[in-house]
Amino acid sequence: MLPDLAPWRASADFRRLWLAGLITNFGSFLTFVALPVQLKELTGSTAAVGAIGAVELVPLIVFGLYGGALADALDKRKLIVHTEAGQGLLCAALLLNAVLPEPRVWPLYLVAALTSALASVQRPALDSLVPRIVAHEHLPAAASLNSLRWTVGGVAGPALAGVVVAYAGLAWAYAADLVTFAVSVTLVVGLAASPASREAARPSLRSIAEGARYAWSRKELLGTYVVDIAAMLFAMPLAVLPFLADELGAAWSLGLMYASIPAGALVVSLTSGWTSRIHRHGRMVVLAAAGWGLAVAAAGVVRNVWLVLLFLTLGGCFDMISGIFRGAMWNQTIPDELRGRLAGIELLSYSVGPQLGQVRSGGMAAWRGVRTSIWSGGLVCTGAVALLALCLPALMDYDARTNEHARRMRARRAGTAG
Repeated sequence: MLPDLAPWRASADFRRLWLAGLITNFGSFLTFVALPVQLKELTGSTAAVGAIGAVELVPLIVFGLYGGALADALDKRKLIVHTEAGQGLLCAALLLNAVLPEPRVWPLYLVAALTSALASVQRPALDSLVPRIVAHEHLPAAASLNSLRWTVGGVAGPALAGVVVAYAGLAWAYAADLVTFAVSVTLVVGLAASPASREAARPSLRSIAEGARYAWSRKELLGTYVVDIAAMLFAMPLAVLPFLADELGAAWSLGLMYASIPAGALVVSLTSGWTSRIHRHGRMVVLAAAGWGLAVAAAGVVRNVWLVLLFLTLGGCFDMISGIFRGAMWNQTIPDELRGRLAGIELLSYSVGPQLGQVRSGGMAAWRGVRTSIWSGGLVCTGAVALLALCLPALMDYDARTNEHARRMRARRAGTAG
């Protein structure tokens, strides 16, 4: 049941990347909580908070696709270092705005959009670097360890942010995030160079289209994308959590609400040894996404704050299970020369959904109420996932032992090692 530490022991670059990601995630979750709280204080509007997802969406789409092409064509280490430093500068801008006598609203949206652009360029480089620095047979374990890294920050960051924002102020949350960026930049500078493969195409619309055609030809991969988009679009409740805490008369619980989904993910990550023995990855993606929707629906129905936290935590468990098996399918079957562009498409699949989900949940809450926004979204999510599973049999049939693309990549990695 314990996590498989083989990637950590075997790869120094993986250890460095893992530690940098842990530190960055911890700080980023502080801002993740502080930003909507500040918008809520300045505007008092659920729609204004939900609009964060809207302003992040266009940079996410444009730079996610182009960032994937850049990750294939350029040195991945340089992309990671430069984009990490850029995000640190944007965090400094949030800090400066927070200490003004009258903080402005527009810088919050501007920084959110620019941060989305930089993160979208960086993420394909991060994702496509992992198969280069980790042995093929260790990739499922690496996915679990990366999930563990994210969830540790996701639990500690929001929980601490709730306390920091309530008792020290927003500026302290932004300041702590800025410090974490400084430390993470120091770590990623030490990564080994990771130049483009000889087969990689130059970044262009043609190369982006080539990656999209490959993704479309792989129906099992296509299934992982659309299932995750549906789950996040319909059932992501984060934008309305500040209002749910107020409605339940438990403003103190906001940090715990933000931390509960990562806490559930942490439970799965800490007991993820079993995931290496599962081979029907597609079925696990579908079942976990449906479970996520049901857990979120239950969180919207119950009226006790502790039950809300319990169901959000259960939802985090299901979300992490889905993420582990999606990552294993991606990393074990995609050729290296396409890895960056497909990572850009993957970024859209697990990021566009949450951004649109913020808009949906905020708009629905303004129209029909906070609780209705949450439970209805969870039920629609479960129904959409079931329908997609019926329409995409290749996803349900995927088996890592017999899939032709997985076997080809195993042989290719073995030949390279030889």
